[in-house]
Amino acid sequence: MITGRDPASGRSLAVTVADGRVAAIEDGPAGETAWLSAGLVDLQVNGFAGHDLNGGGLVPETVARLAAVLRRDGVTTFLPTLITASEASITAALAAIAAARAVDPLVAHAIPAVHVEGPHISPEDGPRGAHPRDQVRPPDLAEFDRWQAACDGLVGLVTLSPHHDGAPDYIRGLVARGVHVSIGHTDASPAQIAAAVAAGAALSTHLGNGIAATLPRHPNPIWSQLAEDRLTASFIADGHHLPAEVLKAMLRAKGLDRAVLVSDAAALGGLAPGLYDQPIGGRVELTVDGRLGLAGTPFLAGAARPLKQDVALAIDMASISLADALRLATVNTGRFVGGRGVLAVGAPADLVRFRWAPGDRDLGIDTVLALGEERA
Repeated sequence: MITGRDPASGRSLAVTVADGRVAAIEDGPAGETAWLSAGLVDLQVNGFAGHDLNGGGLVPETVARLAAVLRRDGVTTFLPTLITASEASITAALAAIAAARAVDPLVAHAIPAVHVEGPHISPEDGPRGAHPRDQVRPPDLAEFDRWQAACDGLVGLVTLSPHHDGAPDYIRGLVARGVHVSIGHTDASPAQIAAAVAAGAALSTHLGNGIAATLPRHPNPIWSQLAEDRLTASFIADGHHLPAEVLKAMLRAKGLDRAVLVSDAAALGGLAPGLYDQPIGGRVELTVDGRLGLAGTPFLAGAARPLKQDVALAIDMASISLADALRLATVNTGRFVGGRGVLAVGAPADLVRFRWAPGDRDLGIDTVLALGEERA
């Protein structure tokens, strides 16, 4: 049994688990001070605490270690995210992730799918972000099918720019295969974005980032995606990728039902501040306030905060409640991975007990259950 207060109602809960699932939810002890939530669900993780999914030579042990360190921070479900690279690099990394799942049921549970971010993005400076230009290429269903063959069909989310010729047909092909498609790293026109949505695109990847630094007032890709009610937008609420007023305005435009939080964490996240050399981005600096940037420049080189910190920061940045911030990182993200992130009878017993008070910039994790058990 695990106890804690419901963030939405403040009610004290006592949750009984059996066979890896929530068996009962009853009134908990009076005077409970900790909070209780479904485990966090992160749709975009490139690495963390030195464990890099995109550095080349990925092995199953790295995937397992990454799953363990994320779990300690309250993330019980995540999508390993592979960025733009050669087909050989992508398929090798996919095979390593599949192998990690095959040998450890807990890793298999934590990783229901993989997010491939690219390589079908804009090649232009700005929207391309830190992705290598020489590996950007048009979408190709035959290549996608080779990805799936390398990992037993594990790819469940693909981010692309719909400016490419043939993008609508590619999107339709992925949707027919049961894969979610997200628009990101794009300089696409409003018409191209509309065509992508009509073909089945359902998400916007880290909206407001992975885009040109200077845009026309209107139209531009941000307005087109904000206005499209069929798109759910993901946001990085780390205090660096989006100013507070921008996050607040975008959440109000999309509505909390069509928004999610992602960490987009890089391998340097969780490490000590300092200068580092990394395979993608070169010389970078991680500062004490969690900003990861290209050394000596004003440009970001990735995200470094775990999702639990983004949840806490979003509360103040967007003037939302703890319950709403958690919703953006549990039930809303969970819709894209088979309904995870729900605290309900019959749901997987992935639960997080934590401490938080107004003004806190982090969730203080007490206990994490994965499939009903506290795991190291």
